[in-house]
Amino acid sequence: MESVQDWINELKGSRSLILVEGKKDKHALTAVGLSNIMTIKKPLFEVVEDISQSTNKCILLLDLDKEGKRLYSYFKKHLQSHGVKIDDRYRNFLFSSTEITNIEGIKKYATE
Repeated sequence: MESVQDWINELKGSRSLILVEGKKDKHALTAVGLSNIMTIKKPLFEVVEDISQSTNKCILLLDLDKEGKRLYSYFKKHLQSHGVKIDDRYRNFLFSSTEITNIEGIKKYATE
């Protein structure tokens, strides 16, 4: 991946479940053409159970603020303990190679 557009295109080709914090994040990803997105609407342990029962691979796109980092750590630890593989490439690229610090910020690429 060399650009955000490459990032978007690779995610479109992925069959992995994408976990985001809320509906604004989901809307931003939907606006750039992504699907298979789940938001955190239930207690965290229930989200872990739901994901582990429905897939064995997940992409965690949680923000870089304090709460997002806490959630990322929680979900990575608990999903892996349930046998779910976490694909960190997309999160790492977005936060290390772009100026985006929250998933909602991706929506500005919807028109490109």
